[in-house]
Amino acid sequence: MSETDPSLVQFSSRKFLIACAVVAAISFGIGRWHSFPSWVVAGEVGATILSLFVFGSIKYRIDKNALTYGAVMVIVGTAWQTWWGPSALHAALSRGEFSSLLSFLHRNLLTLGGLDDLIHLDTMLFILGLTFFVACIAQTRLLESVSFSVLNRFKGRVVPTVLVLTILVSFASGILDGVSMIGLLIRTIVILLVLAGAAPSAVVFSVMVSTLITTVCGMWLAYGEPPNLIMKANLQPLLNDAFFLRYCLPAAVGSWIVVGWNVARRLKGASVSLKKLDLLDRHVADVRFLQAARHGEVFTPLEFVEIRKESLGIHFDGVVHRLRRGVPLGEAMVNDHVPREKRVAFLGEYTAEDLAGTLDDYYVHVFGRNDHKADESAVLLDQALAARRRERISAQRTASLAFVPFVGLLAAHAVNRRIPLFAASFAGFAGTFLAVRPYIKMRRLALKEAAQEYAEYLFLFPLFLSITLLQKIGFFAEAENFLRLGIERLGAASMALAQFWFCTVLSALLDNNVVADFTSRALRGLEVSLLHLFAMAQIAGYALGGCWTHIGSAQSVVAYAYIRKEVDGHFTPFAWIKEMTVVILEISAVIMAIIIVEGFFVR
Repeated sequence: MSETDPSLVQFSSRKFLIACAVVAAISFGIGRWHSFPSWVVAGEVGATILSLFVFGSIKYRIDKNALTYGAVMVIVGTAWQTWWGPSALHAALSRGEFSSLLSFLHRNLLTLGGLDDLIHLDTMLFILGLTFFVACIAQTRLLESVSFSVLNRFKGRVVPTVLVLTILVSFASGILDGVSMIGLLIRTIVILLVLAGAAPSAVVFSVMVSTLITTVCGMWLAYGEPPNLIMKANLQPLLNDAFFLRYCLPAAVGSWIVVGWNVARRLKGASVSLKKLDLLDRHVADVRFLQAARHGEVFTPLEFVEIRKESLGIHFDGVVHRLRRGVPLGEAMVNDHVPREKRVAFLGEYTAEDLAGTLDDYYVHVFGRNDHKADESAVLLDQALAARRRERISAQRTASLAFVPFVGLLAAHAVNRRIPLFAASFAGFAGTFLAVRPYIKMRRLALKEAAQEYAEYLFLFPLFLSITLLQKIGFFAEAENFLRLGIERLGAASMALAQFWFCTVLSALLDNNVVADFTSRALRGLEVSLLHLFAMAQIAGYALGGCWTHIGSAQSVVAYAYIRKEVDGHFTPFAWIKEMTVVILEISAVIMAIIIVEGFFVR
């Protein structure tokens, strides 16, 4: 049974793997006498991908790593004879050339090129380094600092602040990990909207469209999104950075205009009264930097109160009720008549002990309408936070310098393919790690969050191996012939539109990383202009489809979980689809227009 939801039934991973091993042995035995056609193996791969959706959504659950690692045993057992019979290695061993086996194992298991062909190792290592790179940047609270600087520049107006923020995140998502970026974007936007007193429906909508900002609007370059990198790896050297700027940038910009228009319409008139802003909200970047350094954890006031429920005792419900109405933490405790010693201890844990007494005085004066005394306390606190602010700014500058080796090695990789892609992200991570290294708990938090995030990608390795097997047994040659026939009969633009919708719908149901790997291999062998058109259509499709449902991409999973936990515990997958469909259709109209125009030039 699931620890988080008693209504879910979790199948044993161990028993599932044993069952898969038995089925794999049976398939292998049958294959020795009669090799399976490629479509059977393709069906097994398809069933595995579909199972990820089914057993991640219904009452009965199977761990996705157990599912894919077990399924790959069955797929290898089924495909073995189909590959082995006509393989060059089999022929060489039949002639007694046993050294060929050592050469085969060395090339495919001990070289980066061989492992890259099998499981996209260079791409997956790049994502690994990038995940740790962004996790360290996040701990310096760079995005919070920028967002409140923009908010001040626009004098508290929410719409222009959010639009500028989405532009920055769209740009960053083309280079950095979109999954990490969405976590930062969601929390920052929610802080702004809560301060502005926005309606819960506007908050939910803004969290949802954050998925579009970090996927569709971030598809202008390959390096931020794993599916983009997978397609780039499958179709290189024809899918280079110039391709993404030429074909994907217009679609990303058009998508941002649609998202921006919808956000502006929902948040019209929202503003934050900077003069009435809570003291801790004014210093949110410093407070969060302090929390990460002291506790190895960053939390909102509501999260902090719920974690330490017992400390408040009978005052818990009253404080939570006020927090949900937007009352600051210290003021909520004063209003509910929490004893001073408890308030000071609580605020000391939330920030720092040397700030707690002055903070409590400030909130007492605010509640008592003693503006003069409140201003005095605010000045004292600002002075006390000055040292922390200097530490934060120093860490941010150190982290920013890490972009120099990161971008430099990306450029070097674009010029010379012998330089591995993952060298760039690991160099960036090394630079940003220096920024958090002095703070033991902060660096542990960064490493922990990055490791947890990357663990979500481990299920991809066996799927990539399965798709490589499909390629080796000739399945994608048949898919390529089918695509060429469709182009001849229906035209390039019509088939590209069909590909776009196929990838959109498929990615709404399945993980878009797998969709990218599966669909892109059928494009090999097409003329350059056709390949570029279809690659753009597919990239746009899996990016857009990944946002259509709550499980279509890693970003959607993060956003849906946040809404359920922090905004609306009764929010359903159907509500997600209903809310997103209109925006999805509006963006699809823009992308379809681009595909039709591009298709005109390749006829």
